Amino acid sequence: MQANTSTMDTEEPPVPQARPQGCTNFKLRQLMRRVATHYDAEMAQCGLKTTQYSLLSHVLKLGPIRPGDLAVAMKMDASTLTRNLRPLVDAGWVTLEAGADARSRLVHITDAGRDKRAQAQRHWKAAQLGLNETLGVERVMALHALVDDSLALLAALPAQEAGHDE
Repeated sequence: MQANTSTMDTEEPPVPQARPQGCTNFKLRQLMRRVATHYDAEMAQCGLKTTQYSLLSHVLKLGPIRPGDLAVAMKMDASTLTRNLRPLVDAGWVTLEAGADARSRLVHITDAGRDKRAQAQRHWKAAQLGLNETLGVERVMALHALVDDSLALLAALPAQEAGHDE
């Protein structure tokens, strides 16, 4: 007669579930500061901040565009956009012109803005390639996928909780 072995005798003990250690917000901010410093150092060579390059790129791609629509496209609030547009207007890289009615305005990129953006694009590409080399392309791709998935999941949060500022 065979010995009766219960399934409980052969099961492994439950493995305690791992939990994240430390503050996710703090860790993400540390990573963001390191990445931003890398990009900012490269972009400084052409006299732009990364936020300014991003704005020029969005206006080039989407413009002429209403400031409110630009803010939505860039996932930032209108006051942040206004504050970030001011130096670009002052430098002559973008203009705020009259829109369809007296109350609306449109953001346009100027020829000087197109030239500055083209110059900056070379520096942005150097920063991206440098990051790819340092972290490895596979890790960067995995990071992008994780960020995209996380943003999609966080999009379900109420607006005041999720935030809209960059």
